[in-house]
Amino acid sequence: MTGGWRDAAAELVIAAVAVAALITFTVAYAGTAAAVVTLVVCGLAALTAIRFLAWPRDTTRGTAPAGGDSQTTFTGFWRNRTEVETGTRTLSGYDAQLRATLQHVLATRLAERHGVSLYSDPATAQRLLAVDDRTWFWLDPARPAVTRTAQAGIRPKTLALILDRLERL
Repeated sequence: MTGGWRDAAAELVIAAVAVAALITFTVAYAGTAAAVVTLVVCGLAALTAIRFLAWPRDTTRGTAPAGGDSQTTFTGFWRNRTEVETGTRTLSGYDAQLRATLQHVLATRLAERHGVSLYSDPATAQRLLAVDDRTWFWLDPARPAVTRTAQAGIRPKTLALILDRLERL
């Protein structure tokens, strides 16, 4: 089983070994009290890193929660990578995030460049995107979202085709 923290196992082990080595050197150089302070500082640094990596973003705006756009390029990259990875793994994972992102891009392109609404005229949207019914399945706004399934997600080849068509639209 993959996903979540299991994908970061190697990084977590490296971080744990680095902290253990730092604590060992701190005890040898400055004593137990300094090692406790070092351990607390490492813990706070880890919590801060987790906050930026795992903080739920405001999905209505696609950014971090109210109070400013604190989502950095690094965290944005990992969020997008996770969305794509989850979307290719299961259909419910695709419907949870990646589908909405692709639909928003499609709706924006159609409205700005062709004056077509994805939601009120999906047939025209499909024709302009120039995709068959099997590919349209992944973008169809009329298809109900799947919340629990063991079905495979979108194939990377199909995702690449959709992205290519969105770029050309």
